[in-house]
Amino acid sequence: MKDRAAEVKGKKVDGLTAVKEKISAMAPEDRKIAEKIHRLVTTIAPEMEVKTWYGMQAYFVAGKVVLFFQDAGKYKSRYSTLGFQEAAQLDDGAMWPTSFAVISWTADIEKQVSELVLRAINRA
Repeated sequence: MKDRAAEVKGKKVDGLTAVKEKISAMAPEDRKIAEKIHRLVTTIAPEMEVKTWYGMQAYFVAGKVVLFFQDAGKYKSRYSTLGFQEAAQLDDGAMWPTSFAVISWTADIEKQVSELVLRAINRA
């Protein structure tokens, strides 16, 4: 909550700069995943706005959070999380996942995340 309060009323920092600072402060394993997600999202969906959201790297469309990355170290969790908010277009019937545990980055995971991101912004 402190991070969110600082984002709303704190110093005006460029969103991309804030995200890069957050990524660089992560533990090495989390940082590796965060960098891969950042590179992937900004490559396949350059129209998304990059900034922090509750202290996490996040990607927005029309001012709404579409996806975010929550590093394991920040919450002392055993895995990092790639999450999608309501603005993501992942609807699939009456129930669908909106959060994914990520413990490593492989070509298969990159493909899955690419597909999710493209679906989330309605480009799949």
